[in-house]
Amino acid sequence: MSSGTGADSAPAPTTHDSPARTPAEGVTRTSSMFSSLKVRNYRLFFAGQVVSNIGTWMQRIAQDWLVLSLTGSATAVGVTTALQFLPMLLFGLYGGVLVDRLPKRRALLVTQSSMAVTGIALAVLTLSGHVQVWHVYVAAFAVGLATVVDNPARQSFVSEMVGPDQLQNAVSLNSANFQSARLVGPAVAGLMITGVGTGWAFLANGLSFVAPIVGLLLMRARELYVVERAPRGKGQLREGLRHVAGRPELIWPIVLVGFVGTFGFNFPVYLSAFADDVFHAGAGSYSLFNTLMAVGSVAGALLAARRGTARMRVLIAAAVAFGAIELVAAVAPTLWLFALLMVPIGMFGMTVNVTANTGIQLNTDPAMRGRVMSLYMMVFLGGSPVGAPIAGWITDAYGVRAGLAAGGVISAAAAATIGLLLARTGGLRLSLGWHHGHPTLRFVPRERKEELAAVA
Repeated sequence: MSSGTGADSAPAPTTHDSPARTPAEGVTRTSSMFSSLKVRNYRLFFAGQVVSNIGTWMQRIAQDWLVLSLTGSATAVGVTTALQFLPMLLFGLYGGVLVDRLPKRRALLVTQSSMAVTGIALAVLTLSGHVQVWHVYVAAFAVGLATVVDNPARQSFVSEMVGPDQLQNAVSLNSANFQSARLVGPAVAGLMITGVGTGWAFLANGLSFVAPIVGLLLMRARELYVVERAPRGKGQLREGLRHVAGRPELIWPIVLVGFVGTFGFNFPVYLSAFADDVFHAGAGSYSLFNTLMAVGSVAGALLAARRGTARMRVLIAAAVAFGAIELVAAVAPTLWLFALLMVPIGMFGMTVNVTANTGIQLNTDPAMRGRVMSLYMMVFLGGSPVGAPIAGWITDAYGVRAGLAAGGVISAAAAATIGLLLARTGGLRLSLGWHHGHPTLRFVPRERKEELAAVA
């Protein structure tokens, strides 16, 4: 997607003559919100992603608008989105196996270049007036295929650039980067579509990949943390699944993210219905809801970068808070109260994502990281196709307030249940106390109660 107090500077990278450090070693807490940007390789990567992410959001808007203008069908727009996510559901785990075998920087050069070519090809077809809806379908599926390798490669490559000490900070800044682009990209796309047409938005996205490609080429290979690549062999997919299943620090965050992603993150279903059916405010309020949620997500990512921890209790608490605030938003009586609640929902939702991502990477054997991250991304991204129809059914049958409330209850209940299970298996109990005049609720070892009694 680490912790302790210490210097902000990045750790000295390993070389090919020294053994690679594992994420469990030497993890210290960072005290600067942007400390990982002191690492030259990561700074190049981050700058490239700033440009590319804006282009990605531009293409998403332009792609949906083009399909709608060609067909007049919302179903066709849904098919386009499904085709883009389908490869991750079908081949995501195999993509992780490939990532563990390949040099990640070279893999990213290939995937980023292929997505650039796809964007430019779609731009040429659109600008020449020859584009048909099946062209967009093929382009969406092609981008999805590239994402099968690109997603786990990008996620796991972060640790090779910055090392374990700066991992949470770097993952958090990546998330802030993506969410900031979510604020800029759609607005730029809207201006470009109305001003010069969708084809130019596709071209801008295709050219935006030049930035990350140049950044990858300028990196210093000797400054990367060395990770031993997995050799070719049979049963590597099963090996990765066994690795996750046998480690509670991996399986439980993935399970929790699965519940939250499947039932709590169906905002395209909920927000449009609240805008139209509940508050009767139209597209402007829908845009406002999404913008405020993106603002909260950026804040959550930056706070995670400042916090510098990837603790399970932070993940559990953030997921409980996320579900609870969704429940409050479900009964919000006014548009402005509902809109303001989008900020903490975005903030706690991003905290769940960043904390789970970082914790999983830190607790994964580097040789398994591609497979584990592909499973994580498949669960996180693959939950929407499962959860969205369920959310839509609840919304149609009982109203959107019931749908959002159900998502919040399931998310909070899943987090609380997993927290209690982990506490029980870890020999912990819930303790209510006071710290500097404020009540505190935390888990402490069960033995502590008997020790205090003996001292008394």
